[in-house]
Parts: sequence; C-alpha cells; structure tokens
Amino acid sequence: MIYSSLLFIYGFLPLALLIYYAFPIKYRKAVLLAESAVFCGMISLYYLGFMLVYAAVNYFSGIAVEKYKGRRIAYLPAVIGIAIDFLTVVLFRSAWLSPLREKLHIPEFFFPIGISFITLSAIGYIVDVKKGVIAAERDFSMIALYFMFFPRIFMGPVMHCRKFASLINSRKYSFSGIGAGLTIFVKGFAKKVILADNLFMLCMAVDKTELSELSAITAWIGAIAYVVALYFTMSGIADMGVGASMCFGIKMPQSFNYPIFSPRISYFSIRWLVQVKRWFSSYIIKPLYDLSADRFYRVIVTVFVYGMIGYWYRLNINGIVFGFLFAAAVLIEKRFRDPKTMDITGSVYTAFLIVLLFVVFRGDSLTYSIKYLFAMFGGNRVLMDSVSVYLLRCYILVILFGIYASTDLFRNLIMRSGSKKIRNAFIALSPLTTLVLLIVCTALISYSGISDNQMLIL
Repeated sequence: MIYSSLLFIYGFLPLALLIYYAFPIKYRKAVLLAESAVFCGMISLYYLGFMLVYAAVNYFSGIAVEKYKGRRIAYLPAVIGIAIDFLTVVLFRSAWLSPLREKLHIPEFFFPIGISFITLSAIGYIVDVKKGVIAAERDFSMIALYFMFFPRIFMGPVMHCRKFASLINSRKYSFSGIGAGLTIFVKGFAKKVILADNLFMLCMAVDKTELSELSAITAWIGAIAYVVALYFTMSGIADMGVGASMCFGIKMPQSFNYPIFSPRISYFSIRWLVQVKRWFSSYIIKPLYDLSADRFYRVIVTVFVYGMIGYWYRLNINGIVFGFLFAAAVLIEKRFRDPKTMDITGSVYTAFLIVLLFVVFRGDSLTYSIKYLFAMFGGNRVLMDSVSVYLLRCYILVILFGIYASTDLFRNLIMRSGSKKIRNAFIALSPLTTLVLLIVCTALISYSGISDNQMLIL
C-alpha cells in the first residue's frame, strides 16, 4: 500500500483519523504506533517484522552506547549499530549482493521501502547518543514510532530523534490543521498522478528508442521529462506524507524548496531533499572540515562527500560519478562565479546542468549515460525525427506545465500581489480546487490503475 493508492486515501487514512481522534489524548501516541504497525503490515508482514527488528537493534545500541559513555568500550556498540544499519541498506539496495540475499533466504519480492531514509535516521541517532547530544531513548514505543511512523516511511524527512519526539509530544489539534493537511496531501497527490505519472510514461516512450537511433530533440525531451518526473514523484510523495502527518497534529518539515531552477548549482543541493543535505553536513562534512582548514583538504572532502551522497542515492558507479561531477560543478561555481551574472542567468544555467547531470544519475551504466549524452548533442546526426514530433504533440503541454509548476513563480505572484482581493480569492477557491484535484486524480487512478511507479525507491 502506498499513499497514492485509493485504498490508502479512501480507506486507511480516514479510518486511522477516526480511530485516532476517538481516543483520549493520552492514548493517541499508542494509537499512532498501532496504526503505523498496521500500515507496515499492509505493505507486507515481512516489512513489519523487519521494522520491529530494526527498531530493536537501534534501541539496544543506543542504550549500550549510553551505558558505557566516557569509556572506550562505548565505541564497540556504536560501531556495531552503525555497521548493521549501513550493511542493511547495502544488502537490500545493491544488485551485486543478490546472491547473498538468496543465501539468507530473503524473498525476492521483499524490499524495505524507505530504507535509505531510515538508515540515516538510525545512524544519526546512535552518533548523537555517543556524542552526548541526546540521552538514549528508554521508551521503545518512541523509537519504534520514530522508524515506523507511516507518513514519513516513503520519503522521510530525515530528522533527529529528539526533534521527532518533540513534534510527537507537542501535537496540536484543530479542524484548520486537518484542512491544511488534507490540502497539502491532495497537492502532493496531484503532483504524483497528474504530472509525475504522465512524464514517467514519456520517459518510458523515449527509452523504447535505441540509443544509436535517438535524435537530439528526443534525447533532450527524455532527459528533461526524467528530471521533472523524478522531482514531482519525490516531492509529491513527500507532500502526501507531510499532509497526512498534519492531519494527526504533527507538523513535519518540507523536503523540497523548488530546487530545479535555483540561481546556483550549490543552492540546488540545499533545496533538494533539504534534511538529507543537512544530515550529511552535520554528521560528515562539518566533522571532517574541523580536522583542517587547509583549502585543498576541504576540496577533497567536498568531492568525497558529494560522491557519498550520489552513492547513497543509487548505490552504483553512476551514483558516485554523479556525486563527483556535482561536486566539481559546485567548486567551479564557487571559484569563478560572478554574482551579477549569476543573478541573471543562474536559474537557466542550473537547470541546464541538472538535466545533464541526471543523465549520468539515471543510467544503469556509465556507457549508457555517455551514449545518451552523445545523442543529446547530435552525436547520432539526427536533430529531430517522427518520434520527436509525436512526443512533442502528445506531451508538450504536460512538459511546459510541469516546468512551470516546478518553479515558485505562481507562489511569488500570489504573495507579492498588492491586492488583498486576489489573495482572498485564492484562499476562498483553495478548497474547491483541492476537491477538483482529488476527483480528477481519483478518476485517473480508477481508469489506469494504481499509481505505483516510484522511479527511485530509497
């Protein structure tokens, strides 16, 4: 079961809300944990069992680290806990470990959804306990909820356990909060169903063409569609999670901040999965930077960390190369950028570079990515063909609207409007717009089936 399934939207979520608010406030955390366990079980019983075991491992690792705090032996449970977390994500997400999964009798169909986000949260928790930033959580139900809270399973956000506990313990209930949450949820639902799914079909259509026969225009269409589809898939799922959590009185932070047309390539990395970049900055970049102020050393650290981030996304050589190239772009921009020029051309330059970098990111091999880039720049000696014309005729409006919706132009237009009437009209029409989007998305899913193409399962 996923957020964009009709079972979740019209079955699980409303029933969970009714049960949650039927109980007195003091029991609602336990109800939330029970509902999260049911949600995990509806994905699969294997997933529920995995999540409970994973939570238990990190729960006892944190207690052991705190017990021996101040002594060298405290490193042992910390290293063991972090190693288990890291090896778990590698085991499930690395294709080259398929034989090991078979030897461990792990069913082929089983995959712990959201394992990359869960792993970052787990490692951050153990490190924080080891550094004395937080005390080890003695309430297993809180740790279990930290990992299993169903609105953040698929797309995070990654956050400190202390921050999560604070949000759980300071829940605020109101009809306006539920309304705001449902609005955000439906907005994410529309992103996923109307934009991401259609652009994903466009990507699939381009992929059916042999690389050696790919015209330059078709290659650019496919590359642009992939970036926009990936953004709306991930940000749509993230919005659905944030909206669902708001319905339960819990305000989670947003994960995306209109990254594609950022005025700097470095800003893109900050605005795309915001909490993930903060995690790497807090737990890896800053500690390594603190070791030395040498400029060359910090360049090496930057390249290394971006390579790690790329590997975290894909767990293959393309992910690493993507990270290295992204780091090179950030460093070159920092060294040679002209602020005045960047203010004018920065958004275009960033979007252009992101499209090229994500060709590397997307490929299953470097050979594929190189051949695709070759086709994009006319390497196949075909600028446009019948495929290009067909795709443009069928998808040009979706592409243009997707590009526009991936910017903050509409939001800024409303916010900067000097007319209160315009803002009030927009607010008044928001419930009706939300209802229309819900009906349209429901109709699309009812017609075409479940919206389950995740594009990138983390």
